[in-house]
Amino acid sequence: MMEEITALSLLPPVLALVMIIVTRKVLLSLGVGIVIGALILNDWSFPEAIFLIWEVFAAIFIVDGALNDWELFIILFLFLLGMMAALISFSGGSRAFGEWALKRVKTRVGAQLTTLLFGILVFIDDYFNSLIVGQVSSPVTDRHYISREKLAYIVDSSAAPICVIAPLSSWGAYIITIIADILGTHGIQEVSGLQAFVMMIPMNFYAVTALLFLFLIIIWKIEIGPMKTFEEAALQGKGILTEKNTPGENFEMETKGKVSHLIVPILTLVISTVFFMVYTGAQNADNITLLSVFAETDVARSLLYGGSIGFIVALFLTLKNKPSFRETGQTLVSGLQSMLPAIYILIFAWLMVAIIDELGTGTYLAHFIDGTLPLFILPVILFVLAGFMAFSTGTSWGTFAILLPIAGEVAAVLDITMLLPLLASVLAGSIFGDHASPISDTTILSATGAGCHPIDHVMTQLPYALLSAVAAMGGYLMIGLTSSVLIGLGAAIAITIIIALSAKVRMTQQEKIV
Repeated sequence: MMEEITALSLLPPVLALVMIIVTRKVLLSLGVGIVIGALILNDWSFPEAIFLIWEVFAAIFIVDGALNDWELFIILFLFLLGMMAALISFSGGSRAFGEWALKRVKTRVGAQLTTLLFGILVFIDDYFNSLIVGQVSSPVTDRHYISREKLAYIVDSSAAPICVIAPLSSWGAYIITIIADILGTHGIQEVSGLQAFVMMIPMNFYAVTALLFLFLIIIWKIEIGPMKTFEEAALQGKGILTEKNTPGENFEMETKGKVSHLIVPILTLVISTVFFMVYTGAQNADNITLLSVFAETDVARSLLYGGSIGFIVALFLTLKNKPSFRETGQTLVSGLQSMLPAIYILIFAWLMVAIIDELGTGTYLAHFIDGTLPLFILPVILFVLAGFMAFSTGTSWGTFAILLPIAGEVAAVLDITMLLPLLASVLAGSIFGDHASPISDTTILSATGAGCHPIDHVMTQLPYALLSAVAAMGGYLMIGLTSSVLIGLGAAIAITIIIALSAKVRMTQQEKIV
């Protein structure tokens, strides 16, 4: 097995990412990366590499003879969600909701802003957000001929950025726990983990710039890069899931669907999931507080329980119209099949993340941070490093766990007053890397919830994420130079607006030429 962590640990993720972009074949690319990583770990012994891959795959579901329920529950939830979506479509609920919304949401801008608002409101968890917002919003965005790729971008860019700045979310609770440990390690008692987290919200420049840029993109009707192609196709009725190819729609019943066929199951799912998140958190917490409950909540189990109840309600409402057994069965199978591609990719992504963890890729990248770098540039360096680490490993949470303590140590050695800005830059960079990575589970789930191919989602979202990252880097450079959060935030916002205005002017000029 590999004993020393070297630059070779970067080969599997980089190779997989390059192959994904070049070939657009996600499973093949991830598979090559997994095999190369396993070969490196086993001194290029093929039999041992295959055995390691099997061990890692088995560990996704079973660890030390016990069921590893997190990944299994996520897969089961996806199957339930697929069947529920198919039933809603089969019963005519999607069409009815689309027609109802079309009378109230009059424009494409309105449909996108509605999706953005819903994404902000569902701040409890990014998995939950990514899957639910896309499912609920698609009937509205489809009616206004908005591409599923644009929907995925709106969903993804309003999920993690809002979760990472919301204290009462699974993300917030996790981050606050890490921050509290860092403060305790360095003897800082003036502020608690929660207080520090709240103080860091305006310092999380990427979350701010990503949300602001998304808002400006919508209201100024700006399309950048490959997204423009997909949006033009959608306006011609291509690239969106219409009545003819939505799961379950091929077997739509003659009975006219009702809005309640969509609203009731989705509301049931949301309310049930939130209830079980609170319930499981309260069960696991030593002292029951809002923060401790969300810190200890079992997200996967809550999604499974909430999804089960939502599916049962959707099935009940469908069966009330007395469809044939054959059509109902075909609809359920169609719903299951619609989730298979996403599940295959998700399993391969989990395998890749596990192999990368064994290789120590994140640890190798973390070694680039030390006390020899100039203090003013550290926020930018940490942002870039966290972004690359999350991009390469596909996990922002893993990046938090590795880089936040290192950022705390660097601040303690050089200038403790820079502690919170440095921690915030790690959080922001991790979200950026997560947005840009095709092996990130939230990227895959956002595409799944919106109903588009993951690689199309990555390639269309990437230009927006990069431009938001540039604006955030400008903010971190200013905070490093001035030590002023207000100046850094102002710079990040100003750069975001300038970039959006420039894109708007360029787009207008191109339209005039055409």
